Amino acid sequence: MSAHSNSTPTSAGEITPSWLAIVRQKVESLRFGVVQIVVHDGKVTQIERTEKTRLADGRDASV
Repeated sequence: MSAHSNSTPTSAGEITPSWLAIVRQKVESLRFGVVQIVVHDGKVTQIERTEKTRLADGRDASV
């Protein structure tokens, strides 16, 4: 992967794209769901997160 102008250095001196921090935050704060990365012309343009809420026993409590 090439370095982009929106990159930040890591403690190891590597260049990390700034969008990677956003993806990490979204994944780490997600219990069940999906994180999608949208790419156009080789660049990340959008990050989507879909979160699911799961019931403890998987059934409706009123049944």
